[in-house]
Amino acid sequence: MPSIMREEAIPKEKVILAKNYPIFVADTIGVTSPYQKLHWHNVLEINYIKSGMGYYIINGQKFEFQQGDVLLINSNDLHCAYETKDLVMTVISFDSTWFIHNLRFDPELFSPFREMGKHYMNLIPRDHPAMGKLRSLLFELQEEHVGEQRSYATVVYSLLLQFLATVNRQCRIEGEGGSEPSISERQLEKMRQVIMVMEQNFAHPWTLEELASLVYLSPSRFSEIFKRAVGMPPLLYLIHIRLEQAVTMLEGGHMKVMDVALECGFRTLTNFNRLFKKHIGMTPKASQKQHS
Repeated sequence: MPSIMREEAIPKEKVILAKNYPIFVADTIGVTSPYQKLHWHNVLEINYIKSGMGYYIINGQKFEFQQGDVLLINSNDLHCAYETKDLVMTVISFDSTWFIHNLRFDPELFSPFREMGKHYMNLIPRDHPAMGKLRSLLFELQEEHVGEQRSYATVVYSLLLQFLATVNRQCRIEGEGGSEPSISERQLEKMRQVIMVMEQNFAHPWTLEELASLVYLSPSRFSEIFKRAVGMPPLLYLIHIRLEQAVTMLEGGHMKVMDVALECGFRTLTNFNRLFKKHIGMTPKASQKQHS
């Protein structure tokens, strides 16, 4: 059985942004498979839900969202997202050091991220009194970013600054308003370690008992914590990892479907075909033809 090492926690995703304009703005349709896996990154993130529904798992807490909601994700938040129906959202990722000079006279600017779970929540609901202003700022920011007119970087900077200041001022929950995390940092770290081993050894015939033993937990306790952290049971998550690898192999076009199935840890072609069609929406052969 593959072993686990302390340093094999999920590595922080390094998002590369331009030094003179460290921001990414784009609309996304649905949730691609890499972002259905737990991840974290070195940038701050704002999501505006333009249409549809879905949910985030952030540090073990489930946040259901729909059209009009805004979500804030800190750089150390372990999270993954899932689409429920017709999801389109604006994703804004940016480097906090862009605003380092502003912190000299407004040290509380990033309080919504620093005090997440205590005085602020990851989800700002669509009916929040400040949502009209927040939505307007995000729409204008995206228009400026896409239009790239003269001095657009300065305008985007100022709009994002206004957004952060508005959240800081109007979305703060006085007192101990935030809910207690449903999973501790120590438990999250254990789940990070297991997921890393699963992703590195996805073809291994894992059992629930083997996975639980990696972090010295009983199978029932491990399964309970894993489901709260990831949003699905461990063996179902393993199937998703294997299918993602299978899609990548099939895109290459040079491997037989049976060989792909075996390489990805599926014991029979029948089981592979059934699971592939159930979760990907087409047969492996159809997927291979689509990318050939």
